[in-house]
Amino acid sequence: MSEAGKSVLIQVTRDGMGTADPELQHSLLAKYLLLLQQNGTLPGAICFYASGVRMVVEGSPVLEALRSLEAHGVRLIVCKTCLDYFGLLDKVRVGIVGGMGDIIAAQWVADKVISL
Repeated sequence: MSEAGKSVLIQVTRDGMGTADPELQHSLLAKYLLLLQQNGTLPGAICFYASGVRMVVEGSPVLEALRSLEAHGVRLIVCKTCLDYFGLLDKVRVGIVGGMGDIIAAQWVADKVISL
């Protein structure tokens, strides 16, 4: 839960953050996730879909940051359709695999939605 008791949902829809070289995208997302935790501004959930699902699988440069957020109560919801599309279902290392219905439900209960 974020500051002031508001529920925030973050959507990760890319293989990193922003549009740049992959290394920079990964670095930006890693820094963002670290600062969320350091500042105590934890979202209620983070949803991963489209190429964003690559962030929760084996080899992701942000796995440890995501594990830490999950350990602090942040729900990590990962799109099964997207995982299937990329052939990554068996490589998920963090979060819960859900459907688009789970993502929609998380969006509707959030006070604020942030897309990265």
